[in-house]
Amino acid sequence: MTPPILTLPIAGMTCAACAVRLEKVLKRLPDVDAEVNFATASARLTSRTAQPPDLAAAMAAVARAGFQVPLSRQRLTLEGMTCAACAQRIEKVLNRLPGVHASVNFATASAEVDYPAGVVSSAQLLDAVRRAGYQAQLPRADAPITAAGEQDHTGRWLLASTLLALPFVAEMLAMLAGRHGLLPVAWQWALATPVQFLVGWRFYRGAWLSLRGGGANMDVLVALGTSMAYLLSVWTALTAPHHGHVYFEASVSVITLVLLGKWLEQRARRQTAGAIEALLKLAPTTARVERDGAVQDVPVAEVRVGEVVWVREGESAPVDGVVIDGQGSVDESLLTGESAPVSKGVDSPVYAATRNLQGVLRLRATGVGADTQLAAIIRQVGEAQGSKAPIQRLADVISGYFVPAVLAIAVATLLAVGASSGDWERAIMQAVAVLVIACPCALGLATPAAVMVGVGLGARHGVLFRHATALEHAGRLTVLAVDKTGTLTEGRPQLTEVIALAADNREQALALAASLEAGSEHPLAAAILRAAQDAQLGLQPVEAFSVSVGQGVSGVIHGRALRLGVPAWVSPTLAEHPQVTRLTEAGHTVAALADETQVLALLALSDAIRPSAAPTIARLRAMGVEVHMLTGDNPAAAARVAKALDIRCWQAGVRPDGKARAIAELQARGERVGMAGDGVNDAPALAQADVSLAMGGGSHVAIETADITLMHGDLLAAADAIDLSRRTLAKIRQNLFFAFIYNILGIPLAALGGLNPVIAGAAMAMSSVSVVSNALLLRRWRPGR
Repeated sequence: MTPPILTLPIAGMTCAACAVRLEKVLKRLPDVDAEVNFATASARLTSRTAQPPDLAAAMAAVARAGFQVPLSRQRLTLEGMTCAACAQRIEKVLNRLPGVHASVNFATASAEVDYPAGVVSSAQLLDAVRRAGYQAQLPRADAPITAAGEQDHTGRWLLASTLLALPFVAEMLAMLAGRHGLLPVAWQWALATPVQFLVGWRFYRGAWLSLRGGGANMDVLVALGTSMAYLLSVWTALTAPHHGHVYFEASVSVITLVLLGKWLEQRARRQTAGAIEALLKLAPTTARVERDGAVQDVPVAEVRVGEVVWVREGESAPVDGVVIDGQGSVDESLLTGESAPVSKGVDSPVYAATRNLQGVLRLRATGVGADTQLAAIIRQVGEAQGSKAPIQRLADVISGYFVPAVLAIAVATLLAVGASSGDWERAIMQAVAVLVIACPCALGLATPAAVMVGVGLGARHGVLFRHATALEHAGRLTVLAVDKTGTLTEGRPQLTEVIALAADNREQALALAASLEAGSEHPLAAAILRAAQDAQLGLQPVEAFSVSVGQGVSGVIHGRALRLGVPAWVSPTLAEHPQVTRLTEAGHTVAALADETQVLALLALSDAIRPSAAPTIARLRAMGVEVHMLTGDNPAAAARVAKALDIRCWQAGVRPDGKARAIAELQARGERVGMAGDGVNDAPALAQADVSLAMGGGSHVAIETADITLMHGDLLAAADAIDLSRRTLAKIRQNLFFAFIYNILGIPLAALGGLNPVIAGAAMAMSSVSVVSNALLLRRWRPGR
């Protein structure tokens, strides 16, 4: 008999010694022989018993050794879920697979699954869902996350059920008018039977699949409740056709009303998912490409990176690209939420689906298809809408026990009422009312419906939430820490003065400084390079270039070692230099240029304050969020900005790691801290913060890593993000309150005989619709710009 073998891919090994060390750790596992292959980056575990090696223990051992088993992420689209209990069931089934962590979202009818690459396959995930009684499939790469696609099917059955239920409506109206027996019992039986077993087949099927999989969902409640009413009516019709009361109208009405609720719910859920579909519709399907000396119309899927694409006036760009010829004015509101057109010229970036309002642009394609900015946004929004917020945990826990609890209450109601009154007919109808009024759907939809609307709204206005957790945490911020350059200021510093101390002249000093800064991405480097370009100074080759984060840059030019950066870093005595003192007191940022023996020059730079900064800070303060400025600039420059913007808490001369420590100190005092920065120099602080807000136009890196990306790089969008998060949280709380209070009040009322099953069914049908409709009211939110 071949012993069980487990092969794991391993990430993080850098040499053969790593493989030896990991192999020793794995061999300590009980009843396991291990071989680690550095060349294939894999570990082979062979069991000494008939049982396969424990995957969880093996992954833990790999982690203890300092390596990782790489995880793959797969999104599944799901069909057949009828309530939150179904989502809980699928999630449990998937999480039973070795090494799998799954999160199922009932509102989006989707699952996000992380699983060990090479150990579990997509086919196994699909098979696990099918065994649980549901359907799953892998989505297309460009498919949006939406609600389940059964609306047309449900609508047809709803129409049939409604037509068959109309005679019962006439019968009930006649009874209210004092007339009885308008609809003979035989006719009621004939009309109710197709509703019960044809229209209602979906509930029987869903209940069977759920019970077969070891769970219970809303279908169980509906099938059981309507069957009890139907069978009681059949029994009465057979045993006392002229004297007993039948309840066919109850079973028919409940099925019809539940279907109506599902149909309305699906329509409302589709509206919550509309943000992604709207983005997809804006992308052109064809492109004008230069090929073989002519401009040809070709499908966008056939365009390749590096090809030249034409975008005429009134057209939308089909790809991401850089302008190589032409001038234009582009509407980027789709990506940034900013309505003002953006001027484009040579070397300007242009993004797919943005509309050229004026002129003709020739672009060299830099991103096509799934590699465009638009595609990154669609992926981001889809994943965020499908993720779970922490506030949903309580509802998820309750949903897992909800249906069994309702079944227990219904049985207790039946036995208690029947035994105490002897009226078993009334006892059955009260139990039916308990079964059909209970609604786990409202609990399952309360949070994700609001999250979907909130995330979609943010994307429409240039605020991208990476996941639902970021949306929730942003709504609870009490402090927003911000960088100065590029956040409170324009981010385009200007070189205002060059003072030659030991250099031959200003031009020589500027040329050396610009040559050093050519390899830097800092805004101050861009200002020095622009000044050198304006002065038509040539750049010189730099060797041994290096960056000291928060301090400056260094390199060797023609054998001469040079440093450019913070005066105190360049030379410890330079901070006391009269010229440095004069410039810093005037609010300038000062950079010093020196070689190995002397200081060559001082460069003064200044950055204009953003016009939106002051009103944004005032708005945040009114919202109860205090702004703290953390900057690496000198105290005089920081003081000037702080005074102009009425910032009460600020620190200057702070290195990136110091910003992270400052945020940790605020968190230790109980503050919930967000950090808004450019995502480069502020990386440690962004990582330390409860919520990171990346500013600067929404680069691919920011979209993939920041909690929130502000597409148009304005601090005002940070206030919008916090405001939208708070509004979304408010909707979530309202929805959870409605869902809980509905069931808390409705189930006891039905158990005590205070509700007719028809009324109970109508209430159940409308409960989930009301939750989703309340979430849709969030769409009235508008940015505070």
